[in-house]
Amino acid sequence: MTEAFGWGFIAASSLVIGGLIALWWTISTRLLGLVMAFGAGVLISAVAYDIVLDAYETSAGSGGVGLGLAAGALTFYAGDTWLDRRGAADRKRSGRPVSDGAGSPLPLVLGIVLDGIPESIVIGVGLLAGDGVGLAVLAAVFLSNLPEALAATVGLRRDGGTPTRIIGLWVLVALVSGLASLAGYAVFDGASPHVLAFVTAFAGGAVLTMLADTMMPEAFEHGGRSVGLLTTLGFGLAFALTQLE
Repeated sequence: MTEAFGWGFIAASSLVIGGLIALWWTISTRLLGLVMAFGAGVLISAVAYDIVLDAYETSAGSGGVGLGLAAGALTFYAGDTWLDRRGAADRKRSGRPVSDGAGSPLPLVLGIVLDGIPESIVIGVGLLAGDGVGLAVLAAVFLSNLPEALAATVGLRRDGGTPTRIIGLWVLVALVSGLASLAGYAVFDGASPHVLAFVTAFAGGAVLTMLADTMMPEAFEHGGRSVGLLTTLGFGLAFALTQLE
């Protein structure tokens, strides 16, 4: 159980790293877009070859993968829509204040937690197989968090946040991600293969919806046409990692 929390926290620790980088240096929006494109490619590969494929092999054709994907996508969509209307729509935006005058960082925090929980649960559930954490999934979560923290930190700073409070916020979110990974391990320890397949596919559907709704549009907006190359590069490298496991 400690291992599940540790891996979940490590994967989310890039939020703290991204926050520190944004506080110390000025990062161009184009670079952020390219990093986000690379992270999106890594996540797509991880979902395809680590998450959904594992769920399919575990489900043994029971139909749990399709149901899980649909449930995860719809759940993320509903939660994301609710949070967008309360000030979290621009949580991945890199060139403007993220609260957009809302005056409270709570919607932003909840939005980032919403993005990270499915990924963290996958890490915890993946450990139940006894093969250790998947390198591709770990790299995907770590890389996808970096541009998110970079973009959001700029907005939080413009909204009047102090460096101490901002870094404290990222540490808190990383701890929540670690707890989500721990919950995925503890709650589903001993669950049937069909339940594990559904939960894994559920997380995959949520991650794919998050990619299409937030990361990929933002990457193209700021990275330009080169994002296609970076996305493919991220996908290819993540696929190579799955072959090394």
